[in-house]
Amino acid sequence: MAALIGAAHRSLIGGRNKQKRLRCTSGAFFVAGADGSAQDHRPVPSERVRVTRLKISNREARRLWLTSHGLSDAPTGPLDAMALIQGLGFVQLDTIQVVSRAHHHILWSRNQNYREPVLNTLLGKDRMIFEHFTHDASVLPMEILPMWQRQFRRMKAKVERSSWHGNALKAVDLELILRRISDEGPLSTQDFDSKAEGPREMWQRPPHKVGLDYLWYSGQLATCHRDGFTKYYDLAERVFPEHLHQQRLEDQDQIDWLCHAALERLSFGTLGEIRKFWDATDVSEVSGWGKRASLVPVDLQAADGSWSKAVACPDIEARLRDLSEPSSRMRILNPFDPAIRDRLRIKRMFGFDYTVEMFVPAAKRQWGYYVYPLLEGTRFVGRIEVKADRAKESLDVLNHWWEPGIRTTAKRIRKLDSELDRFARLVGAKTVSWVCDRPTP
Repeated sequence: MAALIGAAHRSLIGGRNKQKRLRCTSGAFFVAGADGSAQDHRPVPSERVRVTRLKISNREARRLWLTSHGLSDAPTGPLDAMALIQGLGFVQLDTIQVVSRAHHHILWSRNQNYREPVLNTLLGKDRMIFEHFTHDASVLPMEILPMWQRQFRRMKAKVERSSWHGNALKAVDLELILRRISDEGPLSTQDFDSKAEGPREMWQRPPHKVGLDYLWYSGQLATCHRDGFTKYYDLAERVFPEHLHQQRLEDQDQIDWLCHAALERLSFGTLGEIRKFWDATDVSEVSGWGKRASLVPVDLQAADGSWSKAVACPDIEARLRDLSEPSSRMRILNPFDPAIRDRLRIKRMFGFDYTVEMFVPAAKRQWGYYVYPLLEGTRFVGRIEVKADRAKESLDVLNHWWEPGIRTTAKRIRKLDSELDRFARLVGAKTVSWVCDRPTP
C-alpha cells in the first residue's frame, strides 16, 4: 500500500517519504508487504499529547491551512498526480465544465504540469484510484479500499432508505444488470434502454440508471473507466485488486483510520469538521474516536480576531515550526477545491465570504454562474468569471472583482495575467480575451 497519512501528506506539502503504510489509531498499523498485502503491527497505545491549549494565530492558521492543502509552494516541478491525490485524500468529481472540470482543475492548482488525460489513466489503466461517494462523487486512492468497506455498506443502506431511490428500486431488475455486465463486460448507462415512467421530473432516472447507481453505491459495481465523462461500470471484483478487495478490517479500525487520516490532512479542526472530511462516519463514531485519540487541544484565531476551540494532530507544533511563507503568485482556484469546500470555515479563517451560484436563478445571483476565487499568498483578493471556448481556442474573461481594500497595482495585474495565461494552457487555449473591462492600475 502506498503512503496515505504521514508520507502521502508530506509528499503533498513538499516532503518525500517512501515508506508505505496505513495506520489505524485504534492500534492496528498496516504496512505493505512485497505483494501489496497488509501486515499488522501493533504499537503501544499513546496517551493524550497535551493538556494545556495551544494558541494558533490567524496568520499561522492561514499558512498551515494552505500548506496542508498543497497551496503553499509554487505549483511547478515534476508531476506526481498520485501523490497529490493521496495527500488530499480524495478529489471531488463534477460534471460542470466551464473551463476544466473541477477534478482536473483541483490537481492542476497543485501542479500546473497536470493535464486532463492523466486522471483517467490512473483510473482505467493503472487502477491506482477508484470512484465512490464522500460528501459527493470523488476519486480516492485505491489503497484505502480496505478502509472504505463500511462506506459501501452505509451508502447501500442510505439508498435503500431513500424515499426516491428506495421506491424506484422496486422496478429494477438488479440481477439482469449484473448478468449483462458479467457476460458483456463494462457497460455504460447508454447500453441500457429502459424508460422512466410517469411525469418527467428534473432528477428522474430510468430504472437501469437507478439500478446501476445502487449497485455502484453498494460496492457491487465499480467505475471501470470513463470515455469523456461517461462512466463505464464493471463488476467490483474485476476492477479492485484482489488483495485489497478481500481484506476485511473491523469497523472500529476503519472509523479510527478515517478520523485520523482526516485530521492529518486538515492539521486542525473541530470534530464536526473531521467527520465532514470524508462524510463516511457518524457523529457518535467521531465523538468516540475523539475520546480515544491523541489530540492536541488548540485555540484558533479567526480573521476578525475572535477565538474558537478545536483539536490538532499530535505533531502540530512541529508543523507550525516548519512553516514557510507561501508563494505570492496569484492562483485561480476551483469553486469545489477542498481548501475552500467549507464556506463558513473559509469566511472565519480568511474573511472571504464565498458561495457558489450555479444553482441560483440568474436574476438572483450576486456574482455569476461559475465564479472562481483568486488567492494571492495567504489572502483571497478577488473573484473572476471566465469561460473557455475550446473551439476558438480562447479563454474569455466575463467578469472580475477585487475584494474590498485590495489595491489594483500593476504588479497584481501582471500576476493575474500570468495565471490566466497558465489557466488557458490547461485547456489548450491560445488567447485570453477580456469581454469585461480589464483592470488598470
